Amino acid sequence: MIDKIFQSMRAALADIFDGATIMIGGFGTAGIPNELIAGLIERGTGNLTIVNNNAGNGESGVAALLAAGRVRKIICSFPRQADSHHFDRLYRAGRVELELVPQGNLAARIQAAGAGLGAIYTPTGFGTLLSEGKETRDIEGRGYVLEFPIHADFALIKAQRADRWGNLTYYKAGRNFGPIMATAARCTIAQVQEIVPLGAIDPEAIVTPGIFVRRVIALTQAASAAA
Repeated sequence: MIDKIFQSMRAALADIFDGATIMIGGFGTAGIPNELIAGLIERGTGNLTIVNNNAGNGESGVAALLAAGRVRKIICSFPRQADSHHFDRLYRAGRVELELVPQGNLAARIQAAGAGLGAIYTPTGFGTLLSEGKETRDIEGRGYVLEFPIHADFALIKAQRADRWGNLTYYKAGRNFGPIMATAARCTIAQVQEIVPLGAIDPEAIVTPGIFVRRVIALTQAASAAA
């Protein structure tokens, strides 16, 4: 019987290793798997490469991971905002590496990894500092930059509902990067608000099929296991 439901955060994160590349869903404050990130911090894993839309907000989520000194490199499209002080401090001190990727390119490179593509050509960044050292090409009179897929060892994402097969639905803007990150990681771990019986999710409503998800943990279960 296929059952991807984990009863504890510790078990769900047990094999995340030092030096791993981890995709973390979220856009602004929507869809951030804060509980999974907190579990990762508690686990003590470090030297991580984090793929995320930004470099954290305030004191929680990716910002907390940065503050704990667990991040070696961050790949993101929006590293600086009013409350990204932990990234700013670490970057200025040379303690974290940044790979800046335009948001559309970030999504496209993650999608390319999920689709099994070797590389993609994109016009975004052509003729700018972001294209320096990269292969470029003229296609029908327009300049393009060759970009490579972004793969990950793990993806930590947040969804609204799941069944025991790992099929996922999301809540509005909470969908953001989660679905494409799930396809591009070797192991996707999803925290959800609710576990529903198999068959309770209309197949037409499934956004992330269970084939892309290895582990699911409900927030209520995680809270009970931590008590």
